[in-house]
Amino acid sequence: MYKHTILAATLAVAALQAHASPELAKSKNCITCHTPDKKLVGPSYKEIAAKYAGDAGAEARLAVKIQKGSSGVWGPIPMPPNAQVNDADAKALAKWILAQK
Repeated sequence: MYKHTILAATLAVAALQAHASPELAKSKNCITCHTPDKKLVGPSYKEIAAKYAGDAGAEARLAVKIQKGSSGVWGPIPMPPNAQVNDADAKALAKWILAQK
């Protein structure tokens, strides 16, 4: 019974994170520059996911870019740092972005 409770709790947290990511992106102002499927100021989430598909280290690197910013990867417009995004949120956002199809 204990194992089933842990499994159920783990699945519930994963489901909450998966559903919370669009809201998390909105709350962290990611949508100011990014959209799900078309370039705005920065690349779309789908473009990012396609670029890093199959890259085992992409999630960790993307989480760092979300927090510290980036330049030169997608053109001349830099992505500013997002100090308001903590480590857990950056990881959740990176995971969600990379899951976009």
